[in-house]
Amino acid sequence: MIDVKLIRSDIKGISARLALRGYTLDTARLDELEARRKAVQVKTQALQSERNTKSKAIGKAKASGGDVAALMDEVASLGEALKQSEHELGVIQQALDEMLMDIPNLPHESVPPGSEEADNVEVRRWGEPPTFEFEPKDHVDLGGALGMLDFETAAKLTGSRFSMLTGPLARLHRALIQFMLDLHI
Repeated sequence: MIDVKLIRSDIKGISARLALRGYTLDTARLDELEARRKAVQVKTQALQSERNTKSKAIGKAKASGGDVAALMDEVASLGEALKQSEHELGVIQQALDEMLMDIPNLPHESVPPGSEEADNVEVRRWGEPPTFEFEPKDHVDLGGALGMLDFETAAKLTGSRFSMLTGPLARLHRALIQFMLDLHI
């Protein structure tokens, strides 16, 4: 989740950076929730302060032997108003948190705008790509042809872009995991 302080301080800049990712930030809704949160929070704090002041007055009145029934009634009514205000603040804060949780991470300032892989910029290259005397196949083609990667079953179980390892490849994967666990634990 993006820091709410950052969003509060530069909502237009955040919105512009998110637009580079193709995300439209609902700034009007965010501003409206923030304004409501601030107003209810100020109201809640004022009620708490007033209740504390009245509670101290009850203590002083009891010490001096005065009548505290009227003050007790006021504190009780303040308590109900405070509960309602705290509940309202909680509802607003929950709506704000849900909205903030849906906001994706911000791209770095150096990231060029674009929505496709072709829009990416190569920053540096390490070494030279190898050349082969044959047409290389990627792991998807090799795993599918050897019967060690099952994309159709995985897509039915979890959705697209997942694969299920089978046979020797699944055992190799498990062996590597176990090796790492044995080595580092």
